[in-house]
Amino acid sequence: MTKETAIKLFEEKKVRTQWCEEKEQWYFSVIDVIEVLTGSTIPKRYWSDLKKKLTKEGSELYEKIVQLKFEVADGKKYATDCLDTKDLLRLIQSIPSPKAEPFKLWLAKVASERLEEMQDPELSIDRALKQYLHLGYSENWINQRLKSIEIRKELTDEWKKRGLKEGVQFATLTDIITKAWADKTTKEYKILKGLKKENLRDNMTNTELILNMLAEASTKDISQAVNPETFDESKKVAKQGGNVAKVALKELEAKTGKKVVSTTNAKMTLKENVIQKISTKKTIQNNNETE
Repeated sequence: MTKETAIKLFEEKKVRTQWCEEKEQWYFSVIDVIEVLTGSTIPKRYWSDLKKKLTKEGSELYEKIVQLKFEVADGKKYATDCLDTKDLLRLIQSIPSPKAEPFKLWLAKVASERLEEMQDPELSIDRALKQYLHLGYSENWINQRLKSIEIRKELTDEWKKRGLKEGVQFATLTDIITKAWADKTTKEYKILKGLKKENLRDNMTNTELILNMLAEASTKDISQAVNPETFDESKKVAKQGGNVAKVALKELEAKTGKKVVSTTNAKMTLKENVIQKISTKKTIQNNNETE
C-alpha cells in the first residue's frame, strides 16, 4: 500500500492522517478524532471503553479498524487505530459532541481537496502555504519549510529505491543525519526546543532548516553516486551527508560567534512575528499622524 502521511487541522487541533494510493482514500487516527470531538485528556481510555461497547452491541465497525503507523516524539513510528472516511462518519454517530456536525463537514472538505490536488498538485502547495500563514509563520520561513518538504521526499524516495523500510530504518537514518550536523539525535533536538508531539522542522529557525536541507540533499546525492546496497552502507552515507552540513555550520558559527542549533521554537518565533507586526503597524500609524 502506497501511503502518504499528513497532519490535518480542525479548529487548530491536529488530526493525523494517511492517504492510501491504492484505495484512493484517507485514513484518520481515531484517537485524534476522539480528542477533537470530546476534549478528553485521556482519549485512549475513551476509545478503549467505546470499542468494548461497540463489540458488545455487535457493531461491524470494530472489524473495519486499520492499524497504521505514525511518527511520535521519539522519531519512531507506532501503530494506532485508524478508520477511513465512511467508517469514521459511522463512529461519530456513537460520540455525543456539539462538534460532530462541523467535523463531518470538515471530513467532506478534506476528501474533496485531495481529489482536487490529485488533478492539480500545485494546490497542495498552495494549501500548505495558507495553513502556515494562518498559524502565523513568516512568508520567508514558509518558503524554506515547503522546500524542505520537497527535499525530504526526494531523500525518502531514494531510500525506498534502495529497499529500505519506512519506520525504524528511516528514523535511524534521520537520526544519523541530524546527529552528524547538529550533534543531536532527533529526540535530543526536540528536548532542547521543549517539544513533545510537535514536528521538529516546524520549530526550526530559517538557518536550521537550511542546514537540515543541505544535510538531507547531500545524503540523497551521495547515495545516488555510490549506490549503497545494504542498510549499513546507507548509514555511512547518511553520516557523510550530515557532515557536509556540519562543515557549513562550523564555518557560519566561526563567522558570527553564534550557535546555530538553538532552543528557539515555533511559539517563540510566532510571538516575535506578532510583536513585529504590532510594532510595524504602530510605526505606520505614527507616521500617518505626523504627516
